[in-house]
Amino acid sequence: MKTLSAIFFDIDDTLYSTSEFARIARRNAVEAMVHAGLRREVDVLVGELDEVVKEFGSNDKNHLDTLLSRSSPEDYGPTNPLVIVAAGIVAYHRTKSRGMKPYEDVVEFFKMFQRTSVLCGVISSGIGVKQAEKLIRLDLVRYFDAQHIVITDQIGIDKGSPELYRVACESAEVDPEEAIMVGDHPSLDIDSANLAGLHTIWLKRGGKYADAKGNTAPDYEIRDFWDLMEILRQDFGVDFSLST
Repeated sequence: MKTLSAIFFDIDDTLYSTSEFARIARRNAVEAMVHAGLRREVDVLVGELDEVVKEFGSNDKNHLDTLLSRSSPEDYGPTNPLVIVAAGIVAYHRTKSRGMKPYEDVVEFFKMFQRTSVLCGVISSGIGVKQAEKLIRLDLVRYFDAQHIVITDQIGIDKGSPELYRVACESAEVDPEEAIMVGDHPSLDIDSANLAGLHTIWLKRGGKYADAKGNTAPDYEIRDFWDLMEILRQDFGVDFSLST
């Protein structure tokens, strides 16, 4: 039986469907822009917005401004373009408030996992406040050890570096060989954690990296958190029946 002292989770497309949320939120934003006065086809605009995100990155703050700049003033005049962009921003944030939900099995898993004595943390890539906001909006932050929520922007180490995982384990005062990383990205979550000496579990639920290839093999592949529970029970001796 393998010893387990800590388990770390990625956030995006691991705890919730980031890809599905982004698809819905972007469409809602575009529909709001059209409703506010932008006279173009919604499907065409959604495609253009996807291209803007690819070009400038998901953390760029001016996606909708850039999208509108690729339309002619004749497409939205006489409406003030600021009103059109603002309508899209409001719709996007409304979607965040109402539509950002964790996978159902994730919630059930953590309700049972919190009964155990295993340290539970996060290792995520992105802007610190945005990633922390996701944990709060998903109502999952309570299940993690607050001092072991590790986000690349705050730490200053890229997720492609094994050093990030070593730092997380050192902070948690656990041996990497007694820690697990669970994530959806075969390079950032699996390769880097493998090189740092952690056990690795690749979640292949159907996100955008489900068919990607890494340089190293994960220790396990799973489809959902029920699979994760069975691995923890059978190979690491985690007892989910313990009382809190």
